[in-house]
Amino acid sequence: MPPILAPPRDLTIPEPSSHTARDVLSQALRRLLRDLRALSALAVRDPVRRDLEQLLKALAQLQKERPGALASALRRPDVGAPLRCLRNPSSSPMELDDVAASFVATCALELARTAALPFEIAQQWLPRRITSIGGRFTLDVPASVRSIAYSSGAVALRGELGEERIRFVDGEPLERARVRPTYHVIDRDVLLGLDDDNPLSMVEAHPSKSGNPIDLGGRPAAEWIASLRDALERIERFLPDLRREIDLFVQQFVPVGWDAERHLSASYREAIGTVYLTLHPSAMTMTEAVIHEFSHNKLNALFEIDDVLENAFSPLYKSPVRPDPRPLHGVLLAVHAFLPVARLYEKMIEADAPEARSEGFRARYRAIARINREGAEVVLANAKPTPLGGALFDEIARWDAHFRAVAEAT
Repeated sequence: MPPILAPPRDLTIPEPSSHTARDVLSQALRRLLRDLRALSALAVRDPVRRDLEQLLKALAQLQKERPGALASALRRPDVGAPLRCLRNPSSSPMELDDVAASFVATCALELARTAALPFEIAQQWLPRRITSIGGRFTLDVPASVRSIAYSSGAVALRGELGEERIRFVDGEPLERARVRPTYHVIDRDVLLGLDDDNPLSMVEAHPSKSGNPIDLGGRPAAEWIASLRDALERIERFLPDLRREIDLFVQQFVPVGWDAERHLSASYREAIGTVYLTLHPSAMTMTEAVIHEFSHNKLNALFEIDDVLENAFSPLYKSPVRPDPRPLHGVLLAVHAFLPVARLYEKMIEADAPEARSEGFRARYRAIARINREGAEVVLANAKPTPLGGALFDEIARWDAHFRAVAEAT
């Protein structure tokens, strides 16, 4: 049965008190629940199959008894990303068995940490480390460990040297011998992630990049945190409804280097909740990047539940922001991301913010408006939207007309 979702009239720039983004994310999580049912037919080897079957039984019981706890676990990108990759195993450079093992480990650890597992399950095909975005740590698994038993409120590492038990109280590990703090708070529940197990993190479509390995670029984590916190505070000040949506979607920013000349960022449909980005000395560049990649997260959630475009991937068109020809899917991502960036500049100019008084600021605003016009012309002239996607294109057309009028007035 297709998801029930009202046409999203404000998924690009939210109206006050909008719940559109929340509804889209909720439906994307519902798809993950359907994905779970397909895992029983996954072509994995026997040790992984036994591990997976145990977890699926626990999840089926949890869905009946505590569906909210299951949804909370699947919402974590370190749980959701490998699960989405299992839909299309050929998309990941990792072996299928290893992707399945990563899903079992991250999901079971999250449920153990939050005391939500209905019964103990054991895993024999083990990753060497297990991330926990929810717990803000990475659990290292020594080579001597032969299995991990996950239970409600604890995990037990069992191997040649006996059993090593880690207990959790209110989600926090009491024993930390194998636990590393790899996530740092930026603001509220948004984190700087210094570990990442996204199976697709090294798959890269941008011609100027070769994957997204974690790299602080020689800068201390505190500098990253301060820069991203400043960007989030700026968004809160001028686009508070958008910031509310960021808190709903984005769980971690992953650092992938520093560059004084250019800024590169990325996100993946499979890893909703994760943003990869470089550090740049310009505060406005960082703010743009946060809005841009968050917007990709929103649109990726919509793509989880609807095709949006009937001609999403062919033919190719000139992109206003990329040197390589792009399918309409890629041009739509760019337009959808740059419209709220333009709105930020507009709001800052209206408020006479100190940053907005320079000619450089206004020149950048004009450049963004030009990008929007060029991109909107491509998508609006060539798109064949689905019924649900039609509402998104109507919104883009409204904002395109708005910024054209602003440009003509100035």
